Amino acid sequence: MPFSLIPDRVCGSIFDIRPEALRARGITLLLADLDNTLAKYGQKEPDGRVSAWRDALSAAGVELFLLSNSRKPGRARRFAQALGIPYQGHSGKPGTGGYLRAMERMGRTPEQTAMVGDQIFTDILGARRAGVLAILVEPIELKGNPGRYLRYAVETPFRAAGKRRNRRDT
Repeated sequence: MPFSLIPDRVCGSIFDIRPEALRARGITLLLADLDNTLAKYGQKEPDGRVSAWRDALSAAGVELFLLSNSRKPGRARRFAQALGIPYQGHSGKPGTGGYLRAMERMGRTPEQTAMVGDQIFTDILGARRAGVLAILVEPIELKGNPGRYLRYAVETPFRAAGKRRNRRDT
């Protein structure tokens, strides 16, 4: 698959992703990053808005699947169980293996799959390499880790290119 750091879509948050629009594109599986995408770092359980969004996805025929690189033992498992969705921890993003295993497990093809995450160099790069629709969201929270500021600053041109792509697709 092509090497690209430019997301297919850029949204403010997961709540800006319309389940019906995904389904209209043939997407029936949405892989989602955990930290800073579905929840703040360290947040143990999903909040009501995330649960309602999962329900809206389900009603549109789109399954949500947690695809996380979290190194904290049990974090992805506990969060996914609380949300009632399948998960895969230690996914090795941006490698394609985690994406491919998740799609195989769920019986989906890349054309039926999208990935949503907050980081260009893991979530988006891995999605593009795996051939799935790559949706970038703004991080929920930056505070707490100086490295995050630097990482997101380096991602700025790719985020901007994704936003320009949004305008062309509208």
